[in-house]
Parts: sequence; C-alpha cells; structure tokens
Amino acid sequence: MGRGDKKSRRGKIANRSFGARRPRKIKKRPTVEDKIGLKKKK
Repeated sequence: MGRGDKKSRRGKIANRSFGARRPRKIKKRPTVEDKIGLKKKK
C-alpha cells in the first residue's frame, strides 16, 4: 500500500483523484440573506 495503490490516500494524491478516502473540501456558499445584508431573526 502506497503511492501506487488507488484505494489509499497516498495513491489518490499521486493519481490526482478524489473518493471516500480523500473527499473534496466543501465550499460554503453564502446565503441570499448574507448577499443582501439582512440580519437573521433568532
């Protein structure tokens, strides 16, 4: 298991791919309220 192994994390990094072992970072999208500048009611 190492760089050549497609199932391991190192192998995913070497192969430049993503999967269950190496998930992509989720970009948090701004909400509509944040875009127009409204304060949320609590």
